[in-house]
Amino acid sequence: MNQNIVFFDGVCNLCSNLVQWLIKHDKKGDLFYAPLQGETAKEILMDEKWQKMDSIVFYVDGKVYSKSSAVLKIFSQLGFPYSISVLLFVFPRFIRDFVYDWVAKNRYNWFGKKSECWLPDANLMSKFKP
Repeated sequence: MNQNIVFFDGVCNLCSNLVQWLIKHDKKGDLFYAPLQGETAKEILMDEKWQKMDSIVFYVDGKVYSKSSAVLKIFSQLGFPYSISVLLFVFPRFIRDFVYDWVAKNRYNWFGKKSECWLPDANLMSKFKP
């Protein structure tokens, strides 16, 4: 499978809103989406460390990125002006991931949590993996 797949926490409001924003701004239509709780995640992210991730995960060109690296790689796929976010790679990963982890730790308190995964409408279903 050689698709660009964004794996996200399907019950997180922040994550679901990010996916909706990405769909709107992915003009080339290169990104696909799958919840971390789904079958596609189990199939592609077979390594146990990825399945226990509490992070956004980006699968592209057979490689897996997580946390801040995933976000920056995803934004690089969107084209200008979002692609200039790759300049943030100048910061060491431990600094980028510290900020990412702080937001991730507080995301349910700040943005809430759903009791079940967000489901796209019929027009968007082709962008999603189970």
